[in-house]
Amino acid sequence: MNVKKNCGIILTTVVILFSIPGIIFAQPKYRVVNLKVNDILSSSFPQKVEIQGYLGERIDSCIKNSVMNQNIERLVRPFRLRFENNVDFWDWRCEFWGKWFTSAMMAYSYQNTAEHRSVIERGIADLLKNQSPDGYIGTYERHHRLQGWDIWGIKYTLLGLIAYYNKTKEYKVLNAACKLANWLLARVGPGKVNISDTGIPPLKGLPSSSILEPMVLLYEQTGDKKYLNFAEYIVHQWNIPNKLTSKGLHLIQGAIAGVLPIKLGGVPKAYEMTSCFEGLLDIYRVTGQKKYLEAGIRYAKLIHKYELMVDGSGSNGELWCDGVREQTEVLANPQETCVTVLWMRYCYELLRLTGNPIWADQLEISLYNALLGALTPKGNWWAYFSPLIGERLPSLIQQQDVGLSCCVANGPRALLLTPRWAIMRSKYGLVVNLYAKGTYDTKLSDGTDLKVFQETSYPVNNIIKMTIFPSNICNFTLRLRIPEWSKRNELLVNGKSMKCNPGTFANITRTWHAGDKVILKLDFRGRVIPAPSGAPEVAIMRGPILLALDNRFTQPQNTSVWLVSEPKGYIQPSQKGMNSEGYKIIRIPTLGGVKEYVKLVPVKSKPDNILMEFKVPFLNQPQHFLNGRTKYLRMCDFASAGNQWSESNTYRVWIPQPMDMNYMYPLNTWRLMSIPGNKSRYKIPDD
Repeated sequence: MNVKKNCGIILTTVVILFSIPGIIFAQPKYRVVNLKVNDILSSSFPQKVEIQGYLGERIDSCIKNSVMNQNIERLVRPFRLRFENNVDFWDWRCEFWGKWFTSAMMAYSYQNTAEHRSVIERGIADLLKNQSPDGYIGTYERHHRLQGWDIWGIKYTLLGLIAYYNKTKEYKVLNAACKLANWLLARVGPGKVNISDTGIPPLKGLPSSSILEPMVLLYEQTGDKKYLNFAEYIVHQWNIPNKLTSKGLHLIQGAIAGVLPIKLGGVPKAYEMTSCFEGLLDIYRVTGQKKYLEAGIRYAKLIHKYELMVDGSGSNGELWCDGVREQTEVLANPQETCVTVLWMRYCYELLRLTGNPIWADQLEISLYNALLGALTPKGNWWAYFSPLIGERLPSLIQQQDVGLSCCVANGPRALLLTPRWAIMRSKYGLVVNLYAKGTYDTKLSDGTDLKVFQETSYPVNNIIKMTIFPSNICNFTLRLRIPEWSKRNELLVNGKSMKCNPGTFANITRTWHAGDKVILKLDFRGRVIPAPSGAPEVAIMRGPILLALDNRFTQPQNTSVWLVSEPKGYIQPSQKGMNSEGYKIIRIPTLGGVKEYVKLVPVKSKPDNILMEFKVPFLNQPQHFLNGRTKYLRMCDFASAGNQWSESNTYRVWIPQPMDMNYMYPLNTWRLMSIPGNKSRYKIPDD
């Protein structure tokens, strides 16, 4: 049955009957809710985006070898068996199907094929066979429901069901989601079990509270006020003491007041906390409560200022850890991939809501560094933790029967988000956030079809060429993201120079014809990033790419080196502060931003599995700055560094000033990222 839906209007439906595992439902009446706040930027149609080149290959391999290659029976089995307490209580098998299925729905939206449709149809059908008559879908035995990770798992199951409904509009799946939500509402809430008292005690209700997100989404799709009431109840509970916290979480007030993430809520569990704020942005859309957005933006800025490391991720041991200051150290369990995923998804929500390009800048840096660095070469597996110094270690399998870990299930949820923010729409026209070779089809607000071709090897090369093809001559604004790090830019439209400023969108408003050409050149000078802690260490970035030393190209040796800057014109070598080749010694800048650039010389004969490689000038100084000579060290992009995934392939990002090359790569860091006492190194499955 086809049902036409209009925002704010109750859908008139006839009563139909259909079965979900032996249960008969009457088709209810639903209405789609008018949002109080509309997004400034909206996603283009993912199925009409084709990303090519390096990034497209990484996305394709993840879809083929991971997302669409999962053993569905293995994922659904825990929902059928519902393990007893001694097997499942402290585990989180309940989350894996939902994390995987939301990725599968994004993959299907991006590559709308019959083969992918078959996978998602089997995934949804096999799960729904295990819905109990009372509505429960979960992995917990009856006497232990609402304990452990049960509500957390229900959250991901709901997100999977809602994702399927949003794509297919099949009401039996929306009804199944409502039945599951109703099962929870019958047991949790005012006068019942307090949601803040559920879950793993040390996490003080954060995981269970994050079910806020799907509850708001259900309200949006059904118009049923009880879901919104439950969402507001969750937010209210954050301010009330409970069995697990004597003061309450106070997430909203704490974020607005600038409480550091490491202290916010009294439990700095990075992923679960960000999940709660993700739901807060959703409830802001439907209520218009400005304090929700204020808290959400403030939280993101606090993460960026105090926790986000140079590659676009954060956390140590899955906790916020004062990461900006601590990132130069050898950390035990740094940068959980799940935290990278949630940070990126959170930036995506802020980009939609605010239209501020800073969040696209953050998405790009996280994508090309932390996220792709955690993805194995074949695209079939992920790291659990990703250090800035040491070696890459594939994730362990947390539950053998499911065959996954949280990060392996979760990683694709950030990578497959890329087509949705690459090019977006505003009421004025088209917004280009991501520069990558490919074809991008969308519609303008007036219904005009628009196709954009991007020809570029970005981020290897700094030149982006776009050809614009509207279906008819029309006037609209093309907005191009000019990254904050790009200080020298050139923008041409059909050969005519246009103004563009760092950290903004360049607005090109004109009458467009098929075949109009846009050329953008960004600033790819090597930027020297001083350690925010004030430690005598620096990192190097080129465009959005973080560089790293790798022992395949730069081996330990008996010398010390300092980083040097690019030559300064015709300065005499004898001038103070210069070495014999006219390079200036880099002094550690004061805090407050990049003060120097470094000359990067591309290496042409690099290995095929390295995206980019450069020779970087260092000063080899025996003592007291006497007889210094320039010594070139080779550095590659961070995502390629350590990509042999072995203990013999080590790398580092932060470079001490000076750096003793005898001890530049710490060994056996895999032991820090393993379960204590584990004597064998984890391996990539089927590798």
